[in-house]
Amino acid sequence: MTPPLLTQPNCVQDDGSWCQTVFSWTGNQWLAMYSDLLIAKPLNILMIIVISFLARYFVHRTISRLTRGNGGKTPKLLVPLKERRSDAAGMALLSERRVQRARTIGSVLKSLASFVIFGLALMYVLKSLGIELGPILASAGVLGVAVAFGAQNLVRDFLSGMFMMVEDQYGVGDIVDLGEATGTVEAVGLRVTTLRDLNGTVWYVRNGEILRVGNSSQGFAVAVVDFPISHTSSVEKAMEVATRVATEAASREPLSKDVMDPPEMLGVDQITSDTITLRLTVKVRPSTQWAVQRRLRVAIKRAYDDEDIQPPYPNGRPQIDSAQV
Repeated sequence: MTPPLLTQPNCVQDDGSWCQTVFSWTGNQWLAMYSDLLIAKPLNILMIIVISFLARYFVHRTISRLTRGNGGKTPKLLVPLKERRSDAAGMALLSERRVQRARTIGSVLKSLASFVIFGLALMYVLKSLGIELGPILASAGVLGVAVAFGAQNLVRDFLSGMFMMVEDQYGVGDIVDLGEATGTVEAVGLRVTTLRDLNGTVWYVRNGEILRVGNSSQGFAVAVVDFPISHTSSVEKAMEVATRVATEAASREPLSKDVMDPPEMLGVDQITSDTITLRLTVKVRPSTQWAVQRRLRVAIKRAYDDEDIQPPYPNGRPQIDSAQV
């Protein structure tokens, strides 16, 4: 056996090592000694980066396939989740909402997947560079505990926002009542929900502070029309006229596209010393109840004027019996 040359580094004796390979190719002692740092570790890091990007690509692609609904079908991601309605009308109304809901959840899952994959890749890169991960993880754990105590509200906001999106409590464009603020939702984030009220004021509501949600835009809405009449008017006639006029108005444009069921006359809702209040309801598409109410009030008012059904206060003031003067 030929003894090694004095100019050979000791690592040349390791069979199959990068040091032996580089020295046999180049004959350069310096390159052979640092071959692990110059070739092996960069290749290992490059492989980790390539694998992480490929894993991210396939995970994102899988999430996109799960959140994509074909031909109006429910996205696969939403199949295990609760649906609001199952009838034909409800399915038609929820078609667009399902797509929006699935995309929102998919976006959050993609961000979470990217964070986990790249985080693991960073740990493997540090390990390949010879950096001990134990002290780093221990320090990160202590720092995480400290941050968790100082950011409990932030964590609660994130968890509440995630559950709100999964449970489909509300979405962008919905008209909601969040307790302190009522208006149209403009943005739904993991930490903050943004909505604009009728006066144009923008409200930023932390998700962790939302204790109840009143949503006027899910599935369907109900237009409630109250109309007072005087005690001298015929209640039966007033109910018949209001039902007939509301049914005719609901069957014509522009109300026909918003009304889902024929109007229903509930009858006398309230009696006071001055008025008798009748109530009529109509099942309509979400967020259209206020426009339907306004149009029905106009139509019923005109019909009452034609049928001489008196309001409680003719000419804008209470009636006064001349015998009492």
